[in-house]
Amino acid sequence: MSERIEQGRLQIDRELYEFVRDEALPGTDVDEAAFWSGAEQLLAELGPRRTALLERRDELQAKIDQWHRDNPGPIDQSNYEDFLTSLGYLADDPGEVTVTTANVDPEISSVPGPQLVVPVLNARFATNAANARWGSLYDALYGTDAIDETDGKTKGTAYNPTRGAAVIKWARELLDRSTPLAHGSHADATAYAIVDGRLQVRLADGVTELAHPEQFVGWSGPAEQPTSVLLVHNGLHLEIQIDRSDSIGETDPAGVKDVALESAVTCIMDLEDSIAAVDAQDKVHAWRNWLQLMQGTLAEQVTKGGKTFRRELNPDRTFTTPDGETTLKGRALLFVRHVGHLMDSDAVLLDGNPVSEGFLDALVAGLGSLHDLRGPRAGGNSRAGSVYVVKPKMHGPEEVQLTCDLFAAVERVFGLEPNTIKVGIMDEERRTSANLKACLAVASERVAFINTGFLDRTGDEIHTSMLAGPMVRKADMKDAAWITAYENSNVDLGLASGLRGHAQIGKGMWAAPDNMAAMLEAKVGHPKAGATCAWVPSPTAATLHATHYHDVDVLAQQEKLAAEGARSTRSELLTVPIGDPAGWSEQDRRDEVDNNVQGILGYVVRWVNSGVGCSKVPDITGTNLMEDRATCRISSQHVANWLHHGVVDVELVEDSFRRMAAKVDGQNADDPNYLAMAPGFDTEGFKAARALVFEGLEQPSGYTEPILHRYRAAQKAKDAQR
Repeated sequence: MSERIEQGRLQIDRELYEFVRDEALPGTDVDEAAFWSGAEQLLAELGPRRTALLERRDELQAKIDQWHRDNPGPIDQSNYEDFLTSLGYLADDPGEVTVTTANVDPEISSVPGPQLVVPVLNARFATNAANARWGSLYDALYGTDAIDETDGKTKGTAYNPTRGAAVIKWARELLDRSTPLAHGSHADATAYAIVDGRLQVRLADGVTELAHPEQFVGWSGPAEQPTSVLLVHNGLHLEIQIDRSDSIGETDPAGVKDVALESAVTCIMDLEDSIAAVDAQDKVHAWRNWLQLMQGTLAEQVTKGGKTFRRELNPDRTFTTPDGETTLKGRALLFVRHVGHLMDSDAVLLDGNPVSEGFLDALVAGLGSLHDLRGPRAGGNSRAGSVYVVKPKMHGPEEVQLTCDLFAAVERVFGLEPNTIKVGIMDEERRTSANLKACLAVASERVAFINTGFLDRTGDEIHTSMLAGPMVRKADMKDAAWITAYENSNVDLGLASGLRGHAQIGKGMWAAPDNMAAMLEAKVGHPKAGATCAWVPSPTAATLHATHYHDVDVLAQQEKLAAEGARSTRSELLTVPIGDPAGWSEQDRRDEVDNNVQGILGYVVRWVNSGVGCSKVPDITGTNLMEDRATCRISSQHVANWLHHGVVDVELVEDSFRRMAAKVDGQNADDPNYLAMAPGFDTEGFKAARALVFEGLEQPSGYTEPILHRYRAAQKAKDAQR
């Protein structure tokens, strides 16, 4: 038991107390005693409301379960929706909703682009992500499968000019699509120069300008021989970098060595699904990284290619313009994602009892955010003077209201203007997506983001409807009626409620970070769907996804969609994806369980044994996928559902766990620190994975956190004794 510091009714872990006193509070103009007394009041007043809302979740789930017991067989949709309405699961229509969120940065209000999500617990990842505002298009293309390896275009171990030529051709074609010349092609340019404040491009047959001269923003270096030319299209900047002494530039007729794209316009620093934080020590580490991001001081020693260097946050970028200078942000605009309302933390006790971990995020990460609002580093993140928080896993408008009231209470503790803290609503629980309009009504002055978290939404769909029947196979879930309705209604309701100019409308993650060619093919669908941002798993993916926002004018697409009106109904959204086991062979069932169990084990062993909350995990075929708790929630709930309905039996599932444990052991054989599961099957990681399935029905909303935290804490205790 760690030492605790008494402050009124609070008992605070010493490491947290000293972090707040020595690092987080200085420079905020918040008095230490006032902070802790304000925290005590907030925790005491809002804690019982949170407890009641969690009990309400359980009450609703129990009644839904009973309805399915009483109404077996095919669901009568009309009766089902009448029942959900009588239960209060479906909220009353709030009427016209108009979002009025003020003091919002343009990256959120009016500049569509990629959005990175990264575990803030990892300083190297966090630094890279913040710096991913700008990315090399040449590197992103050359180093990934975005360029194929046919016809001599192999990557190899040394630079391949044939592959390089394909990269340059691809990049020039993007320039021609986004910033075309009045005549000719960027591929034929022999020089760029600024003459009388205008960009001139020399071609073999003479000189031309941009077809749209207003796309020229500025330059670096001498006007007659610039080292870079800055252009803009659809609100995103492109920088043509020129250096005839560079190994690439010396081979280019115009001396172009690269094209840098404005890429991760926004980034979510994650305290939730992508990290494994189970105690005060873990949380202080995460909060410290967020504090240093807001102070602009986060840095990490990195060893790469046998060399060690210090990776720091990028400065802003200044360019000469025809009228003087312009400065563009060098880093992504950062959100911080708190944990949801479910979990408690013993980092602080109130009258001896653990308090809401999400409340602590609001208070302690909030202190970090104050450094962006006050003092010498103010404005390093938000130039509009706002704090951007993503709040996940809220169930319906009452829980959104609790979050708004929580943020208002934090604003009072810090002496901030009302609505300084903006809320991003993750539309990832069934009761939220079914009542999204009511949720927006509650947060109309504070909302800065809505997003379809389709992974958690699938997990909640399975758990909420657990007793309705056996769910379809996972691969078939993407074709279920509710998913199309969910994705459409999130955009339609956001547009109808006036989010344009006030908030982002987002889409979910591309989960295969090594498959960039497939991402380029598929993820253009997100801006086409009217989303102003969509999640990517890496800075490289952000740069490639940025090309989609040049090919699609999202704001014009939103105008078109808004004029069309709603494309789906709530009945479609509430259609339960029940499958037909009669059509599944014994091998189909075994393959489905193996696929789920391998994914669970591959992810959970890293979470529990190593404290890695998000990483590239090989799937059953060996393809690396970005896994986090949301994907684990789907897999564990899916197997639990099939077990409950007798699609598979315990013996088959137990056999799968043993066989897949051996497979996962093999996939991690090169890791010297890996704890093998087979043949003993007694590691904390194996036990946790198994519990997620066999205790799946009893887990609140099917969440993985309670079990993962329990077994990770046990593993940390074992590690401490060694």
